[in-house]
Amino acid sequence: MSSRTRIRLTPAARRDQILDVAARLIVEEGLQAATMEQLARSAGISKALVYNYFATRDVLLGALLQREQAELGARGMGAALQAQSFPELIAQTTRLYLEHVRDRGPLIAALLGDPATAALMEAESRVSRDQTVRYFVRATRRAYGLPLPRAIAAVDLLMAVTDRAGRLVAQGDLDLPTAVDMCLKIALGGLEQLARQPSDCA
Repeated sequence: MSSRTRIRLTPAARRDQILDVAARLIVEEGLQAATMEQLARSAGISKALVYNYFATRDVLLGALLQREQAELGARGMGAALQAQSFPELIAQTTRLYLEHVRDRGPLIAALLGDPATAALMEAESRVSRDQTVRYFVRATRRAYGLPLPRAIAAVDLLMAVTDRAGRLVAQGDLDLPTAVDMCLKIALGGLEQLARQPSDCA
């Protein structure tokens, strides 16, 4: 007679396990499959235990989206700190973002498509984006000497270009190396042109 030994997970590991199962269900079967009952069955735990970690389904989905965004932010900051030049900063962070969208795009899109989940993350996403914009504005001004208003506008526009490239990559309409190359040429070429213009054109 054989018996299975149940492995007791730490609270952090159990929470991650539940989120991992939720992510897999959403990607494979759609957002509607991520019910508390189905999560419990797929994870091999009780529904009460799922509720012990996440009070509602909306809270669970919000935590999953938050984890995805936090992972991208941490990896992006790591890449930024390793960059030795402005072109390298743009190359590394652009590639990282596009890889993340390619690999995790379906999950993120599904989560953001849920109004309750998107609402939970709206304020935090705005704060995170503002921090990113400020970081790149400072880096852009150091590299090209642009006036502050022009640097802010340039970074905002270039982030929109990268976001759009990410959608094309996620849809399979643009391969990753081409997308990275195009974003770099648009960003660096555009900033060089702006740096040559008189500052009173800002």
